[in-house]
Amino acid sequence: MVSRISCMIGGALAALMTGCGAAAAGDFEISAYGGLQGAADSTIDLSASPSFDASWDGKSLSAAPPYYGARLTYWLNDFGRPDLGVTLDYTHAKVYADDETFARTPGWTRFEFTDGLNLVTANLLYRFQNSSAWTPYVGVGAGINVPHVEVTRPSGTTFGYEFGGATLQAQAGVSYAIDERWSAFAEYKGNYSFVNVPIDSGETLKTNIMTNAVNVGISFKW
Repeated sequence: MVSRISCMIGGALAALMTGCGAAAAGDFEISAYGGLQGAADSTIDLSASPSFDASWDGKSLSAAPPYYGARLTYWLNDFGRPDLGVTLDYTHAKVYADDETFARTPGWTRFEFTDGLNLVTANLLYRFQNSSAWTPYVGVGAGINVPHVEVTRPSGTTFGYEFGGATLQAQAGVSYAIDERWSAFAEYKGNYSFVNVPIDSGETLKTNIMTNAVNVGISFKW
């Protein structure tokens, strides 16, 4: 499944770059980022068992793999809108149920979406251009989530990638131009993911997860 996600991202990036092959230098920007990510509590609905509330830990840096992301941006310079950009964004978010959650679910010993609550989104960015090196920006978008579902409970174990459903994204930040090619940035990014996945015993698990992240990263233009 990881290879499928990588192929999907790579194919989309290739299509975007091919479709804009005549773009001028500086139209494309590739970015990598990390940071601190958490998640709000959510209700877990099971198709054949009672619902319960889950509290989540992000463990962005304290547990492997860490939280990270990457994105490709195409700025619409050739269309007379250098303030607008379209992006393809991949985020390796993650959530772990905390001790309070396990106290509410006797017999559950593992419950997490790690090795990724993987998010792939297409977004529209607007940057507030000015004469300084600092450029604020905002963005919105939508896409899909592909969690690695890890559940261990008395009825069985689930361990694998599943298609979860849709994801919505919003972000706001500021970039700093180091030179004509390189820039650094800091941002807030929030994702609301509609997760609907199968687990053991033919049961279905549904929950809506709101992840919040403060990212720092670096970008390269060409």
